[in-house]
Amino acid sequence: MPNSATTTWILVADGAKARILARHGGHGPLEPASNLCFAEAEARLPTRDIGTDRPGRVHESANAARHAMEPRVDWHRFAKEQFARDIATALEAAAKDKLYEELILVAPPRTLGDLRQALGQHAKALVTGEIAKDLTNLPDHELPAHLD
Repeated sequence: MPNSATTTWILVADGAKARILARHGGHGPLEPASNLCFAEAEARLPTRDIGTDRPGRVHESANAARHAMEPRVDWHRFAKEQFARDIATALEAAAKDKLYEELILVAPPRTLGDLRQALGQHAKALVTGEIAKDLTNLPDHELPAHLD
């Protein structure tokens, strides 16, 4: 149970947008944590719109046919993983600066996994809870009901 002096940060994220809210004390109101808000436009685009315009071509070794090469990277997934790394970097810096004592992660399962993998040791040590749901479109005043 957090004490009255504990600052808890709640990260509410999906693969393309995130916001961080702060709660001072055990049951205080949620408020934005400084001006930390994230958005990744590329992660919202369809995979076909990310990366190169047209796949490269390769000549068939047995005849004169040419085929499109499949991309080796899923650019959509790559953008979401990069977004999680960017958030984790900001959370790690804030943890080192002691801006919060507890961290709650709220994100869909895949994004939650990306965040877990990307978090640095200082931020990871402060994680006290996780909710595997996409609540990014929920207004701030409705979040407390999902956190309890």
